[in-house]
Amino acid sequence: MNIIKMFLFVFILLIPLNLSGEMELTIARVQYDGGGDWYNDTSVIPNLCNEISSRTLIKTVPEQAIVSLKNNSILNYPLLYMTGHGNISFSEEEIVNLRNYLEKGGFLYIDDDYGLDKYIRRELAKVFPEKELQELPATFPLFDSYYIFPNGLPKIHEHDGKRPQAFGIFDDYGRLTVLYTYETNISDGWASQEVHKDPSHIREQAFKMGINIVYYVLTH
Repeated sequence: MNIIKMFLFVFILLIPLNLSGEMELTIARVQYDGGGDWYNDTSVIPNLCNEISSRTLIKTVPEQAIVSLKNNSILNYPLLYMTGHGNISFSEEEIVNLRNYLEKGGFLYIDDDYGLDKYIRRELAKVFPEKELQELPATFPLFDSYYIFPNGLPKIHEHDGKRPQAFGIFDDYGRLTVLYTYETNISDGWASQEVHKDPSHIREQAFKMGINIVYYVLTH
């Protein structure tokens, strides 16, 4: 079994079956310490999952799971989501568990909701002191895994007016294990329309990018 098939096999094992025998994907939100609002915008995952189920062949559980890095329950989920505006602090136990999860085939998506950047970079350096976040070019397969984004990461929210950037951490086999999006806040575009009042074309770009992320994770 080659490496790609091995990881696909791992993901299939991690996606539970519903009562009719179909595989369903649950996206888990990470609860963390440090004071940051890990819980904000509760509609984002349900809305994204509904879009994934309606636009692709991937079946999803619309309710998000809430997980802690303090135990190995994270191994039940192929994709973890993390966001917030402020501080994040990982304990030694969480560092070990997260690294173990990622090395076993899991995936972590982090979306800076403005104010997260310096804290998440510090904590990721504790998880992988030997690795650095690498900026992903517009030609990276993530940007055409389902929908095509010829210019790379779309801009959803302005924040400081900088260009949107996507960063990744890769394992020793070249698999993307961590995706970090900065100065765009993709997941805000998944929130219900009344939350941020984004125009429909902006929300559409956010949903398309979200679907690309999930599709990429499940096929790589």
